[in-house]
Amino acid sequence: MLPLSATAVIARNEVWTYHSATEPYECGWAKEAIVFLRALKMPVGVQGCDARIEISPDGMKWLDSGKKFKLPEGIDEIGWETIQNFGNWLRVAVDLPEGASICVLVSLHLKA
Repeated sequence: MLPLSATAVIARNEVWTYHSATEPYECGWAKEAIVFLRALKMPVGVQGCDARIEISPDGMKWLDSGKKFKLPEGIDEIGWETIQNFGNWLRVAVDLPEGASICVLVSLHLKA
């Protein structure tokens, strides 16, 4: 039997500044996930900044999973990270310095 898989776009054409995050996504059925974050426009001031994958027991209170990846520094560049053993809820979050911004497309690719 083939494993179940799904792709979910959790942020599309959103401009992130300061403290930003995707919508939460409930995916407790999955055993693993890959997060892709693409810069849709030229990022401003994000050099050296990381995105982090956050986990939650209820989709309201968030914890840092310890999984981080570099934000793209150019248009159409993609940052990504994998995660396993995450419980039910996932999201991607950033803390950007003042004046920094990035327009993102973020997707989760999940496999059972």
